[in-house]
Amino acid sequence: MNIIKVENLSKSYGEKNLFKNISFTVNEGDKIGVIGINGTGKSTLLKIIANINYPDSGAVNMIPNITIEMLNQDTEFEPNITVLEQIFKSEAPIIKLVKSYEIAIDKLNKEPLNENYQKSLSLLSDKMTAINAWSAESNAKTILSKLGITNFSDKMNTLSGGQKKRVALASTLITPCDLLILDEPTNHMDNDTIDWLENYLKTRKGALLMVTHDRYFLDRVVNKTIELEKGSLYSYPGNYSFFIEKRLERREMAKSSERKRLNLYKRELQWMRAGCKARSTKQNARKQRFEKIENGKVNLKEDNIDIALLQSRLGRKIININNISKNFEEKIVIKDFSYNILRNDRIGIIGDNGSGKSTLLNIIAGLLSPTFGEIEIGETVKIGYFSQVSEKIDNSKRAIEYIKETAEFIETIDGTKITASQMMEKFLFTSDMQWTFISKLSGGEKRRLFLLKILMNSPNVLLLDEPTNDLDIDSLNVLEAFIDDFSGVVIAVSHDRYFLDRTCQNIFAYKNGQITQHNGNYSDYKRFENTVLLESCEEKIVKTKPAKAKNVKLKFTYKEKLEFESIEAKIEDLENKIKIVDKEMLNNSSDFEQLSKLQNEKSIIENELLDKMERYEYLYELNEKIENQN
Repeated sequence: MNIIKVENLSKSYGEKNLFKNISFTVNEGDKIGVIGINGTGKSTLLKIIANINYPDSGAVNMIPNITIEMLNQDTEFEPNITVLEQIFKSEAPIIKLVKSYEIAIDKLNKEPLNENYQKSLSLLSDKMTAINAWSAESNAKTILSKLGITNFSDKMNTLSGGQKKRVALASTLITPCDLLILDEPTNHMDNDTIDWLENYLKTRKGALLMVTHDRYFLDRVVNKTIELEKGSLYSYPGNYSFFIEKRLERREMAKSSERKRLNLYKRELQWMRAGCKARSTKQNARKQRFEKIENGKVNLKEDNIDIALLQSRLGRKIININNISKNFEEKIVIKDFSYNILRNDRIGIIGDNGSGKSTLLNIIAGLLSPTFGEIEIGETVKIGYFSQVSEKIDNSKRAIEYIKETAEFIETIDGTKITASQMMEKFLFTSDMQWTFISKLSGGEKRRLFLLKILMNSPNVLLLDEPTNDLDIDSLNVLEAFIDDFSGVVIAVSHDRYFLDRTCQNIFAYKNGQITQHNGNYSDYKRFENTVLLESCEEKIVKTKPAKAKNVKLKFTYKEKLEFESIEAKIEDLENKIKIVDKEMLNNSSDFEQLSKLQNEKSIIENELLDKMERYEYLYELNEKIENQN
């Protein structure tokens, strides 16, 4: 059943056309991901559907009494209200009752002997029972707990940016609605929280419409993808992987059609040049057809960015981190950490928000000093730091003026010199956009501009702090391709699991100030972590397992006997399959789509191998006990 029907929607700002005459539907149970480069109008589209913004033309038709909740990228808060007041801001009766109940509990916790508070809580409990609000209250507490929100009395103006984002998300998620709209829900969130949110949205009832650049998130949550490109909308009935496949097919078909149009155009052009007079109706119709063919040109230019730039030479000594520690008053964020950075290192840094990941980058960049220990920087090191907060940009400047402050031109690896304007073209800034005032650029466009300025400095050590925040998928694909060809060091703090898998060969994991190093990408690290957790659980089970009754004779069942005889061959077969996939991954290291598929295939085989190994250990031990008792 359609709950929303978007018909011939158009929107522009001044001379910039975002989209024109786009149409699509939202059905019950749809989980839709909206994709497109920054500046194509994704957030604007969400706001129009949420009735926060208005189209120039067209309509958004909805079923009667539909309820919509939206999470904006930048939610505005009243600074002096509490977290509790912000979280339960909805006017929905059930949420207002839960809010009153939570306030009553808070008051009673502070004054447990106050009889008025006791009576008030009792009355509210009866009301909660009457309208069956306990499930809503339980759901709200689960969401708050998973998002790390525990102190309801804090004022909003005392929270960090990441904490405010989680409060805004919690407020949106706990309110029942027919359509949930999320604009970049995973920004500023740690990996564990993203994992939880992913599972929550997959099982949540009701429709979902969201913009996100997290490709794993899109792959695992959405069942429909819509793409905004050059003012048009394309719909795909599947997740991100399906979208990639079908978009390629669509573009190939468009190229084929354009080739046919050009061939026909050449033939008709020869006829026109022959000086044929349009006297007859037939000739006049042919002339009109020529004009139609001439005006039917399709823009096939793809939004690709080529940033294979020349990097500064990197000497033997790069960066040596010697026993550093960092404290902020009594809080220890880095404890006795050492590492010598090597040429071509690709390091991903993960951990909870506030654990000190950005602090490590700031120390390496020389923006902070360690409390103890030292950092030694090689003489040839030239650091490019793409921080979470872009440098303070003068919004009164034009985009090209900002870039030219760094360089008028840049040299590529093959020795070609490219002007600042040409580089901006490669970064999707058209000639018109280059002379746009920075104040008129979107947040994502400003981030892309900041990244371009950093890379034009030709760094040989690249520090990336949450690079996937506010960058669109196309820009991320190109950044990853750039990292493939980059001859220097890359150290990235990121919550984007796809980006970490795609680019990193080492993981630094933060936990309570300690940084542990792991070889491999993020998925390798998670498998290691899950194995450790499994072994810990098994150890606890063994310790608490009651002793078996004595004099019970052990023996194999018929199925166990057959399984034990064949399981070693099956394990060997799985190990060989992993070797084959590893070889294919090596051969497809530059094809991120194929690499992603192979990584998923490898993960499935490894999980099956882990199950077989655990089963083998059980059967082997059982066999030994059987032999010993005979």
